[in-house]
This record gives sequence, structure tokens and C-alpha cells, in this order.
Amino acid sequence: MNLSALILRIAGWKVTCTVPDFPKCIICVAPHTSNYDFIIGKLVYASLGRKAGFLMKSTWFFFPLGLIFRAIGGVPVYRDRKHGNLTRQLIERFDSADRLTLAITPEGTRSRTTEWRTGFLHIAREAGIPIVLGAIDFATKSVYLTDVFIPTGDTEADMRAVKDYYKPFTGKHPESFTTD
Repeated sequence: MNLSALILRIAGWKVTCTVPDFPKCIICVAPHTSNYDFIIGKLVYASLGRKAGFLMKSTWFFFPLGLIFRAIGGVPVYRDRKHGNLTRQLIERFDSADRLTLAITPEGTRSRTTEWRTGFLHIAREAGIPIVLGAIDFATKSVYLTDVFIPTGDTEADMRAVKDYYKPFTGKHPESFTTD
């Protein structure tokens, strides 16, 4: 048992992972209602002996935190036009990499929102990679990496299927999560 698995066990968390360690994939993570989601997610993936990068608001990448976040796989998300299209940049990054796993929270915020971001669906479809559906359930202190989703190209139907998957799960702040 590695240190991450030990920390999770002491904290009472259970991890169920039945998906393979894909050389390239997106991990869609929800519910995302707290900064604890990041800590739990990093511990879970490390406990499995796997590495994953993650997207994070660019404002968190100030010195010295930026150095730390980049070292552990952080990719800053800039919300201005001068940095170009993030979806296109990530597709190109997947196309050029031999191995790349990236965790993405489709809600794009810890606040309650019905408008989930669709970029992860476009990235996976255009890069030809699977989406691992990762659920963090604070109600049961369980994390699930058990389902793989392949986008069809019908963004509306794909998003409905993804949201339906996450309906039974509870975030740390349940009032901040909705799949409606």
C-alpha cells in the first residue's frame, strides 16, 4: 500500500476502479463542489499508481504555487482571447503525446450550475480518446472510476448521458451540485 492509499484509508475513503490505465484519456470528474475534490482526486489516482494532469484557473498559477501545480500536472486555463482556444490546444496536446491523462471538471466551477462545459466531449471525440467517468461521492466517502464514455458527436445527447451518470452522487456541498 502506498502513502496515498494509506491516507485515503485512514480518512475512511473507498476507491473502486475497474477501468484500464489508458495511455491517453480524459477523466471527467464530478461532483465538483469543493477544493477538497482536487485533493481527493490526486490521492485516489496516486493510490492506483497512475498519474493525471488537471485543468485549473490560471489565477492559481502565481509564484510559487504555479511551480508546484505545474510540477504535479497542472495546466492553467486562461479565460481571455489572447491565449487562443483551449479545446484546440488540448486536442493538439493529446495528438502529439504518447501518454497523457487529464482530469477535467465539466462544471467548470465549484458553484451550482446547470451549464456544464462541453469541451471535454469535443477533445475526446477529435483526439479519439476515451472519457473515464470519475465520481467523488462524499455521502459514502467513495470514489468510482468504473465507467468509460465514448462521445458520439451529438453533444447534447452526450452531455445528457454524462449528467445522468452523475445524478446519484453527492458533492461535499450538495446544494452546489445539479445535473438538471
